[in-house]
Amino acid sequence: MKFGRRLNEEPEPPSPGWDAITQECGRAYPGQAEPKHFASLIKWRFGGNGPLDGISVYDGGTYWHLVTYGLSELYEKELDNPNISGYGMEFTFKLKKGCYENEDAELKNLCGILQSISRVTFTKGELFLPFEYVSTGQSEGIDARQLSQITGFFTLPDQELKAVQTPNGRVEFVCFVGACYQELLALRERTLTVRELYERLGTDVTDFQRESVVEGPVSQEQ
Repeated sequence: MKFGRRLNEEPEPPSPGWDAITQECGRAYPGQAEPKHFASLIKWRFGGNGPLDGISVYDGGTYWHLVTYGLSELYEKELDNPNISGYGMEFTFKLKKGCYENEDAELKNLCGILQSISRVTFTKGELFLPFEYVSTGQSEGIDARQLSQITGFFTLPDQELKAVQTPNGRVEFVCFVGACYQELLALRERTLTVRELYERLGTDVTDFQRESVVEGPVSQEQ
């Protein structure tokens, strides 16, 4: 996957969907007109491998807040449903600061993961809605060095970004939160719900250094 970084990159005009997302991010994070931005070198509609046109990274103080651009209709309206923009969602992820040796490596790694999840939506039509869990099928960590106990995700409505009504329709922000293998197993076996797991954690910020809040086997085939 080719994924380059460009600060304050301007999207192709006109871009009412893109602008609406950026405006909401500006409301949540005032004063950050030039967040870190990772842009696809070759866009999906031009034959690129990544469905997302880009991912912006906002400074939340104690965490980095990644926000995708591309699951909704960023430019002209193309789909028939006037009420929903594209797939009606954009993904977000909050990474606790200080959980890694190389900041850019971790952020680029997460951008690649969000691209991969978005590719499932684009190729299979699968939607990722709040209060679901996502198993990656791996037992090693999803961090860049694969040392974390975090191996998958659960999803929530983003707590910082409100749903926006763009000229192309409504867009909601779905926050992906890192989950340990034992937690994913409990969610799969329905001995724990996403809401209960969220309550136990008490945060939607992913800490790659945390341990599981559910007892169980550390490493098994999922």
